[in-house]
Amino acid sequence: MSKSKLQFKTEIQQLLDLMIHSVYSNGEIFVRELVANAADAIDKARFLSVTQPDAARDWEIRISADKEAKTLTISDNGIGMTRDELIKNIGTIAYSGTKAFIEAVNKAKEEGKEAPPELIGQFGIGFYSAFIAADKVLVETRKSGTEEAWRWESDGKSDFTVSDGHRDDQGTTVTLFLKEDFQEYMDYWRISSVIRKYSDYIAYPIRMKHTVKDGDKEKEEDSTLNTMKAIWLRPESEVKEEEYESFYQHISQDYGKPARRINYSAEGTSEFKALLFFASRMPFQFRFGEKNKKGVHLYVKRVFITDECPGLLPEYMGFVSGVVDSSDLPLNISREMLQNNPMVARINKALTGRILSELAKMLESEREKFETFYKEFGRMLKEGIHLDWANREKLQDLLLFQTMNNPAGKLVTLKEYVDAMPSSQKAIYYISGDSREALEQSPQLEMLRKQNFDVLFLLDPVDEFVFGEMGKYAEKDLLSVSKGDVKFDDATQKELEEKTKKAAEEGKDLLECLKKALEDKVKEVRFSARLTESPCCLVSDEHDPTMNMQRILKAMDQNAPALKRILELNAENALIQGLKKLCEKDPGSEKVKEYAEMLYDQALIAEGGDLPDPVRFAKRTAALMADAINLNLSEK
Repeated sequence: MSKSKLQFKTEIQQLLDLMIHSVYSNGEIFVRELVANAADAIDKARFLSVTQPDAARDWEIRISADKEAKTLTISDNGIGMTRDELIKNIGTIAYSGTKAFIEAVNKAKEEGKEAPPELIGQFGIGFYSAFIAADKVLVETRKSGTEEAWRWESDGKSDFTVSDGHRDDQGTTVTLFLKEDFQEYMDYWRISSVIRKYSDYIAYPIRMKHTVKDGDKEKEEDSTLNTMKAIWLRPESEVKEEEYESFYQHISQDYGKPARRINYSAEGTSEFKALLFFASRMPFQFRFGEKNKKGVHLYVKRVFITDECPGLLPEYMGFVSGVVDSSDLPLNISREMLQNNPMVARINKALTGRILSELAKMLESEREKFETFYKEFGRMLKEGIHLDWANREKLQDLLLFQTMNNPAGKLVTLKEYVDAMPSSQKAIYYISGDSREALEQSPQLEMLRKQNFDVLFLLDPVDEFVFGEMGKYAEKDLLSVSKGDVKFDDATQKELEEKTKKAAEEGKDLLECLKKALEDKVKEVRFSARLTESPCCLVSDEHDPTMNMQRILKAMDQNAPALKRILELNAENALIQGLKKLCEKDPGSEKVKEYAEMLYDQALIAEGGDLPDPVRFAKRTAALMADAINLNLSEK
């Protein structure tokens, strides 16, 4: 008899420690996860039977209990595993989700919270939940099309063994040696209630033998615990909301409630049915950079084909999960053929349109619900602006932003922004940064605020990229107030241009002084029409990235060359007028250079930038304060 003793990989061991020490109060989830694994195994075998008719059989999941041995067994006649697959799947490979799962659980414990039971399903580590309920777990499995069976055994501690096993047919049997606190799961009533709660919709019979009274006698009865109805084929009026929620939880592995449900039926040139759900919160694995590759499951005439068919929906719709059941696709279609199948492309177009329509409807009639959804998945919709040219306009109408003229936290659409624009405003203005508080103080907003123009606050790092892609909305240019020139109505523009031209003529010496003093820092010094109170501000040239964009690129380790910017001056500000007089009197003095550098530093501070030499700035400020105090005392 071949027998190998192997060590668990470190992360798997950490995972098992969490399970064994019962981080979950909702212990029944181990039944849910093991039954789901059995159903997946049958799905794979059933797909194989399409091309290999001799592999077809009466598919079933069977549960049995032995009260003397204190064991619970869950068995299927699905695809089974080879020895290598057995070791890989439940022994040594720490999948990417395992580490993320452990971090999420530990974080919950540090915060004094109980780890939510949905974590297990979301990270694809359902098998290990068996150790919540069992002191020891035994697995016997035989791969479809092979003669060899294998046995896996572990108490969930440091190691496991793999040896020759015994099974008369393909499939997998998981036997749990139950802990004292989990003896109730040997009772038929307890198991049947869990199956009805979580697995009623599974397409294969889940059977269990149990004893029933027949008069004065007892007899053994073999009962099917689930209804096995394909929920997406049933009339919507006949399905309870709890059933839809249960199905959503099974297929999405998100054990909350969905934000939206779509029942879709297409007839004519393309016949298919779809049952789709919008997630209500960001799945944990998304937060760790993983994509939703198994969002929508494809069936053909109720036969499961694949849970990885990226062609069914655009990648940015990773918040959608569900089922598509086609009547037109051939049963023996391969996963590779699906990528370029015109029928799949038609399904994609129809479903994408319906999903965007449903989001627009939610925005219109359930604004609060949509905003909650948007806070979780808005970045995915923004990604669609770049990826989905055909639906770009529909996606643009779903974007939400805070603005300068609205209270903090209030979100508006681009259409709402445009509708509220005064007639004199010709463009859509925006400013980007890390926080609303910082942006509200930006000197670049002063003239816009005076003109009662509103400004969009772009607080998500991807927003500037998105606006760069869009360029326009509703035939209006999207303009950053942090670059180029701000344009006003004709009368105001003419007045401001005349004032700026006059200031440039009268302050020619000041501009020359500052350009010379700051030649290594700025590309130009000019008088500004955008300032009403602040002495100065920094702006980027029209075709250069903003300072915020440069910060984002740097944070992404992108090559972002340091570009010189433009220093704009407020001709009516007392500080600028004082500098003007100093330059006229002594343009070459060291004080002029020193004040010019402090003016530049002040502009950086005003926009939330980093000072090149904060210590020097602090010393200069202290010296100025001392001079002012001494002057004040001497005058007294």
